[in-house]
Amino acid sequence: MRVLHVAAEIYPLVKTGGLADVVAALPAALAARGLDVRVLLPGMPAILSGIVEAKRIIRLGPVFGAAVVTLRRGRLPDSGLLAYVIDAPFLYRRDGSPYLGPDGRDWRDNHRRFALLGWIAAHLATGELDRSWRPEVVHAHDWHAGLAPAYIAQCPALNTATVFTIHNLAFRGLFPLDHHNDLGLMISGADQSALEFHGHLSFMKAALFHSARVNAVSPTYAREICTPEFGWGLDGLLRDRGANLSGILNGVDYAVWDPGSDRALAHNYTADRLRGKRICKLRLQAELGFALRSKAPLLAVVSRLTSQKGMDLVLGALPDVLAAGGQLVVIGSGEAEIENAFRAAARAHPASVSVHLGFDDALSHRIMAGADILLVPSRFEPCGLTQLYALRYGTIPLVRRVGGLADTVIDATPEHLRAGTANGFVFDDASSRVLAGRIGDALTLMRSAAAWQQLQKRGMAQDFSWADSALRYEALYRSI
Repeated sequence: MRVLHVAAEIYPLVKTGGLADVVAALPAALAARGLDVRVLLPGMPAILSGIVEAKRIIRLGPVFGAAVVTLRRGRLPDSGLLAYVIDAPFLYRRDGSPYLGPDGRDWRDNHRRFALLGWIAAHLATGELDRSWRPEVVHAHDWHAGLAPAYIAQCPALNTATVFTIHNLAFRGLFPLDHHNDLGLMISGADQSALEFHGHLSFMKAALFHSARVNAVSPTYAREICTPEFGWGLDGLLRDRGANLSGILNGVDYAVWDPGSDRALAHNYTADRLRGKRICKLRLQAELGFALRSKAPLLAVVSRLTSQKGMDLVLGALPDVLAAGGQLVVIGSGEAEIENAFRAAARAHPASVSVHLGFDDALSHRIMAGADILLVPSRFEPCGLTQLYALRYGTIPLVRRVGGLADTVIDATPEHLRAGTANGFVFDDASSRVLAGRIGDALTLMRSAAAWQQLQKRGMAQDFSWADSALRYEALYRSI
């Protein structure tokens, strides 16, 4: 089966969140199952420079405001899978974020930049651009690739199956309605209802309407987005998709996230040899300028610093953490107000709070290994990957019961502890007070070294690899 994955980012070349990890790992897991899988990516500078053995396939233009567009085919640096890269300097060769300009605002031509991604996917499906390979399934990821199913649907002769994965419904790809003139899409009758969203164009809605199958990145999130609370105004359309909407949990690439072989760590360790985790903690404390106290609770945040991720709840619970003798390390970036609040906390408590704004992959690994507890108090969470990384690293996740967090973390209640099923801590109300209470519960259990170690070993033994998820995606493709 020939499958084309379409996405805006891929680890390790361009990454702003978990989407990049999924796009790197899922195609490779499918290829391991014997599928003929390729990836289509926009030619961001890091992607163009990272693809190896790249050769020109075809040159096009003018299109979507670009005078010249060159489609190149090469191999991904890690997996070796074949990848198509859209080399359109006018649209993609820009420094910084894939989506934002230097002023922190969306690029004004994002509708053209990502419409081109979907348009090229559709023309690969026709066989026009690479006559040696034509996908049977086009799998589009998030709103950036949302027009791929729409362009394919406008070619009635095409029998290409389409799958669309929602990684985060909150980002709906909204643009002024009159921008449809730039996209070559119909905007009348049924076609208008597929694209128009409260007076705007929505790339996300176009994908939800036109894809043969829609899936979310966890079973619970697939149910949640059919409700007004989590549906962002698209819950009605999602309910209408009925059995064509499903949830498949994301996996973890254990070749990247494994404390037994992770080269970023001061000392490797396994569930049977946990001494190395203590060494990692002490090295991390030294790196952050904290007191070297192996028994001091070290809490971590590895996240976008936004209210969606519940970072305001962490800030509200921080006095309780410090009062209990805890330490906190934060890495990520996001909303200016929350960034500034964390900066102020680090200035006020330099021996106990350390904040690193931005992305540092190696530091993220060292934090995951050195911390005792990972905080993931999200208001909504499609899947979440950090809690899965934490489990493998023997770092106990403390999460809110939403989306993929609810699917993967089993609360350390007395009943679950006795049954031997608990692997973390869970709370329900989006409240700093409730979060602080569960942190207190975790610190109480942490005082019992034996009980805490059992919790660590249970999480480290769990398998959230891509094998099962890839099997489910293959079944989804074959069903259509």
